[in-house]
Amino acid sequence: MKEQGKSPIGIFDSGIGGLTVVRALAAALPSEDLLYVGDTAHLPYGEKSLLAVREYALRISEYLYERGCKLVVIACNTASAAAREELRRHWAGRMQVVDVISPLVEDIAGRNFKKIGVIATKATIRSDVYARSLHELRPDVEVYSLATSLLAQMIEEGFFNNQISRSVLHQYLSYPDFEDIEALLLACTHYPIVRPEIEAYFGERVRVFDSVDTVVERVRAVLAAEDLLNASERAGQCKFYVSDYTHSFQQTAEIFYKKYVPLHLLRWQGERLEPV
Repeated sequence: MKEQGKSPIGIFDSGIGGLTVVRALAAALPSEDLLYVGDTAHLPYGEKSLLAVREYALRISEYLYERGCKLVVIACNTASAAAREELRRHWAGRMQVVDVISPLVEDIAGRNFKKIGVIATKATIRSDVYARSLHELRPDVEVYSLATSLLAQMIEEGFFNNQISRSVLHQYLSYPDFEDIEALLLACTHYPIVRPEIEAYFGERVRVFDSVDTVVERVRAVLAAEDLLNASERAGQCKFYVSDYTHSFQQTAEIFYKKYVPLHLLRWQGERLEPV
């Protein structure tokens, strides 16, 4: 297993949001090589059918496996809802799979909240995965879910920490069912970018959670359990790939990652991703 420990960790999302996970992994596991795929040709996943997203996820995971990845992080809630079980079955014994839903749900279920809100894309809310998963662990908890369809696209376009984002967030967060929640789950990896604005809206009466820290801890735990941690003292390398390139995406990616991100282009060739 020692040689496998030197293999990269693969991470994928439909666009920019997964970079919040990449940045956290790079900070927490500085010796690990990271390989990120943003399937920008198909964004946003949240507006696609779960069947289509499941197929994209499987094909991207095949690309990452072919690149030698020892573990893949499904850094997208919609893709996690659509494909986490299928990817675990498909890669059993060959590549570890971590999604962004399970670690957060398990963490929240262990806390003493009675009323929880969830905001996410249409596809994630339509799957009902958060409510079902929470109720499996905590039948007593009340879960109120809201599709916040504009948020991911708004963030992708660079609208956050300004009057436009505050106005959009106010419209969503004033949802009547959220009036007496104790916690709000940000069930999209784009949303940590606007977490400070969401926390400012609720003040101290609502705890706000995203999946980034719990996912990092799950990755660390899985690698340690499987003896796959990279024991090298050298700094790990991060490589970033997208299936479509635009200058605006480049600019927003650098805001997400907080430094220059060299993007390399992939193309869908039928059902396969190929380097350009």
